[in-house]
Amino acid sequence: MMNNRRVAAMIPDPTGRCPWCGTDPLYVAYHDAEWGVPEHDSRALFEKLVLDGFQADLSWITILRKRPAFRAAFAGFDPAAVARFTDTDVARLLADPGIVRHRGKIEAAIRGARAWERIEARQGFAALLWDIAGGAPQVNRFASPAEVPAETATSRQMSRVLRAEGFWFCGPVITYAFMQATGMVNDHLTGCPRHPDRQA
Repeated sequence: MMNNRRVAAMIPDPTGRCPWCGTDPLYVAYHDAEWGVPEHDSRALFEKLVLDGFQADLSWITILRKRPAFRAAFAGFDPAAVARFTDTDVARLLADPGIVRHRGKIEAAIRGARAWERIEARQGFAALLWDIAGGAPQVNRFASPAEVPAETATSRQMSRVLRAEGFWFCGPVITYAFMQATGMVNDHLTGCPRHPDRQA
């Protein structure tokens, strides 16, 4: 979501924050409070994966601004509710100007909710993802955006597993962005106040 190959323009921040968030208050708040914070809740991980899928070919700030509307449209991203969406719900979502009206992404979210239910019952969605990620956050020490990869061997593995389970819009670039967002990897730059090496 935030790696250098997916950000069109980066404005340096005098505080040393990662430059991708610029000065937009919504973006700054997301950077400071959410991005890179380890997430272990299966429902929240489902939401973030679906939103990353909706981001494909768009900017993250677009999705972030629409997140309240997405949450309302997708029943708070309750996978059990989304899994039971019908063609009527798809039509409703395609008519909702508050979200990204892309049939493939909408249908992918519903398909993903059904896959989530199977995984959650079998072993837990969070457990599956964190197992792939190595069980604990990986703290990277990149000094500049140019060093941040677009994908990794781990994100490729996660993409393969998710696709095999029935998820769509989860290629290795999307899964790496998802791993960054959910704290499976910490890609705050070393000069950023949110990098672990700079925190007391």
